[in-house]
Amino acid sequence: MLDFTDYVQNAFYESSHWNRNNSYGTLTATSQGKRFMILRIIIPFPILTLLDFPTPLGLRLHISALSTPQFASSYSLASTGLLCGSLSYLYTSLALPALPSATRSLPLPAFTPTSYRQLLPLRPPDPPWWWEIWHAGRRIDNRDALLYGRLYLPQSTLEALYLRRLSPTTQLKVNAVSDVRLPNGGSVLALLAQDTGQWSAEYMYSTDSALLGVRGLYNFGPDPRNPGVGTKLPATETVVEEVNVRTGARESVSGGEQVSRFSAGAEVYYGLLNKSGGMSTGVRFATLPAHTGFPYTMTLTLNPLMGNLSSSYSVRAGDLLSLSSRFDFNVYSYESGVVMGMELWKLRDRGEKDGRLSREEEKQLERTKETIEARRRRGLVEGARTTRGGDIAGCLKVRVNQRGIVGLLWEGRVKELVYSCGASIDIRGGKDIINGVGLELQYSS
Repeated sequence: MLDFTDYVQNAFYESSHWNRNNSYGTLTATSQGKRFMILRIIIPFPILTLLDFPTPLGLRLHISALSTPQFASSYSLASTGLLCGSLSYLYTSLALPALPSATRSLPLPAFTPTSYRQLLPLRPPDPPWWWEIWHAGRRIDNRDALLYGRLYLPQSTLEALYLRRLSPTTQLKVNAVSDVRLPNGGSVLALLAQDTGQWSAEYMYSTDSALLGVRGLYNFGPDPRNPGVGTKLPATETVVEEVNVRTGARESVSGGEQVSRFSAGAEVYYGLLNKSGGMSTGVRFATLPAHTGFPYTMTLTLNPLMGNLSSSYSVRAGDLLSLSSRFDFNVYSYESGVVMGMELWKLRDRGEKDGRLSREEEKQLERTKETIEARRRRGLVEGARTTRGGDIAGCLKVRVNQRGIVGLLWEGRVKELVYSCGASIDIRGGKDIINGVGLELQYSS
């Protein structure tokens, strides 16, 4: 389940026209989310996966609010044997007036998006003149920025994020962590990303061991910057026309004839202080919406220095069912691992009356669904989806590995609360059959 600040952060990416799926860091996002652990501590951006989803531990409560179109706050309280919590604040210079925030009027997939990443046709970067705002012969436009901070109590750990769009194709992201338990009292990670549509590159520097890194991704096929080359529209295709949030100019987003995409990428990093480095490479083949069969994604990644080889296969077997499997192997130690998982959505019965919403609130809910569907067609919303036959009642996620460890997670809604409950179970028995049980509640206004 997404945290509220993550939900607002995703909206910022969408409104500023930044595609996070076109990155080597999200190459295996459908099946595996946290693969690039090149630092001792990195603030991860939210990724919900089919196989590596977290199960809650203990009791957690999140209360959030979008006070203004530019400011959001969130407060968390957790009990896992020790009472702890956190305070979060987020500010964005890019106003989000159309962003729905109340859990009462939001469809469940807004906070629990599907884990299967359906890749959409690439869109070209915004023309530079779209970012220009002139007044009395002078340019007065500013670059969109986002500031985020989170304080954990009683540990007194502070997380911070600075995000700034520098141009239609570049973005600067700075993550920082302050904690007395870390070397030098904290760590800072700076990342400069460039995305042209057909290829993307990221340049990283971390104060942890003075780490330098670069990673890139290349998509084989037509270049979205040259729409006239091999991208004729079929007769049955729907062209989506939308309004640019900065200038009001209208743009058309279409799917083209491409039914699949093959991508390849790599990353290299080196620590100047500890004189050690590493690298990895990977490929991905995924179907696009024009594909007539079941959507599926295949990935293969290799870390040649450590000898780790990982392959995954994920398929969306229906509107409500996604399946995934992953095989890991080390060519040096011959150790291997297998993980299988599924995600199943449940629809509310057609005859079931939802007494929580008034008629006006139901209309607002339908408008919100239409807004999310329009964002999905842009290819910028992470996991956004719509369903047929009714509203979403809940989502079940299950995974199992070769050691017999089963992870269960159910996400749903009760009144005005969105909740997530889960457990980790050892089906082989042993000393601890149930390794952990938890419940997470979230409310926003």
